[in-house]
Amino acid sequence: METFEFNLSMDELEKRTHKDYLITKKFLKANAPEYLALAEGDKKALKHLVKAAAILEKINMQIDCKHNLAVKEFLESEVKKGNKQAKLTKILFDAQKGVNAIDTMSNHIHLIKGIDEKPGKGVYPEDLSKEEFHSVLLRMLKDGKIDEVKEILTARSMVVRAAEDLAGIDYIDYFAEDFAKMADEVEKAAEVSTNKDFNEYLLLQAKALRTADPMLDAYADKKWATLQDTPLEFTITRENYEDEMTGTIVENEELSALLEKHGISPIPKDFLGGRVGIVNKKGTETLLAIKKYLPTLADNMPFADEYEQTISSEADAGQTMVDVDMVMASGDVGEYRGGITLAENLPNNDKLSLTIGGGRRNVYHRQIRFVSDEKKLQERLDAILDKEQHKYYNNEADHWFTIGHENAHSLGPNGGSEKLGRLRNIIEENKADMGALAFVDLLTRLGMYTEEQRLQIIVTTIADNFLKTKPTMSQAHRVRTVMQNKYFADRGGYEITKDGKIHVNIEKVVPIAKEMLSEIIRIQIDGDFNKAEKYVSDNFVWTDNMELIGQKIQKVSKALNGTLETELADKLLAGEI
Repeated sequence: METFEFNLSMDELEKRTHKDYLITKKFLKANAPEYLALAEGDKKALKHLVKAAAILEKINMQIDCKHNLAVKEFLESEVKKGNKQAKLTKILFDAQKGVNAIDTMSNHIHLIKGIDEKPGKGVYPEDLSKEEFHSVLLRMLKDGKIDEVKEILTARSMVVRAAEDLAGIDYIDYFAEDFAKMADEVEKAAEVSTNKDFNEYLLLQAKALRTADPMLDAYADKKWATLQDTPLEFTITRENYEDEMTGTIVENEELSALLEKHGISPIPKDFLGGRVGIVNKKGTETLLAIKKYLPTLADNMPFADEYEQTISSEADAGQTMVDVDMVMASGDVGEYRGGITLAENLPNNDKLSLTIGGGRRNVYHRQIRFVSDEKKLQERLDAILDKEQHKYYNNEADHWFTIGHENAHSLGPNGGSEKLGRLRNIIEENKADMGALAFVDLLTRLGMYTEEQRLQIIVTTIADNFLKTKPTMSQAHRVRTVMQNKYFADRGGYEITKDGKIHVNIEKVVPIAKEMLSEIIRIQIDGDFNKAEKYVSDNFVWTDNMELIGQKIQKVSKALNGTLETELADKLLAGEI
């Protein structure tokens, strides 16, 4: 067994694992009413789906970092020996699901000495630099190895060295044994689950886990996106926010031109997550209220006549939505790294299912959005928000905004974001936020929101947009937040009072959001990396006022890391229930 040297001291580990510094999100317990109310067949299916998600976590750990599994084995061995440093390190390893992460203060956390995070994570050879990557691809293209380069630049491939070249191996083939075990569990779930549509999806998904064929994933995604009335939720998430290597290609003009000549689009690598849950019917009914308005929102998007978007004003919105009581979040979707996912709108634009008539599906994570400490929330408001606007703050409004954000992902240009390289996710997340805000007034006029809810969404969104510290460029969700704060401040969307509090100029917010949304959509349509880079650079500015508010938030919240408490999933995996 390989041995490693701990990177964090005992003092640091004891601090980071203390309850004041470690946020805990509690998923369903073994005696949860939601679980006990399930039919026996669905309870049995849930056990198999949790096992499948656990296998997927093992796979994604290797995609994330080539050393993760060896470190996990080492930590488990040391914990058995009574090594306290290993025990505390293992708590953080399990929470962030790997050796490397970023904490809530945007500090890079490396649990083991000598294992740093690579731009290509575990997908590319560890010793591959950006310069060598570009050079090898150029040489291969000039040597006529077009098909080989295509295999390297798909979202699905693990990249390895092949003599002087590189080679791409589809991850289904690369991790064939584990994917086959996953497929076995998914098929077993389909044998006992009570919902016919859900079982049809599971069988399609199992087939896609056995054979390296993107079209099989497309069939599974297409079916999954239609599921609306099922007792259980099972998702394999495939998102490409973690790959910082592939996106650098657009910065090399010679390489980009050659790829375009051969019809090759460099798609960032997918990282894999597993979501297992129980659909909450009451919460889902609330979500569906927005669906009838989506075609109208599509019509009102900036420059709507210049592109095709997923949602059409002339047909059904093609969007299902479910609120889910969470049992398990494995791999990419469950990594607590500076934060954790509240909801997801999938499949993403690069996925094949959208080209064969498939729609999208929004899944919201109930237990993650719940406020764990109301007292701390009030302390935060007292510290940063003008007292006269406290009456407009409503934590539930944050959920309403998230609903708008996720649906806005389906609005705007449907594709082409790969031309924006490493900035594509920052721009897309910014678009989704501004889409959510820009349509608040329209949705109020249409009857979706009351006037009071309109005020709550606007004030809550601006107040919640402030961070503890400046993020790194790899944190797309946080970079776009800083950009918005700068943009809104410059245009009077909010101001800082004499006593250092945020005062939202409510009537200015939606018009400013519309302005920013138009600029973002223009960038996406044009697909010009240089314009995108200038836009991000101009707006990603950490101002004195952001630092002032950030310091106040730090005094209220000491949290540095987060973890998931998954009692029901743990007992299902252990065979205890």
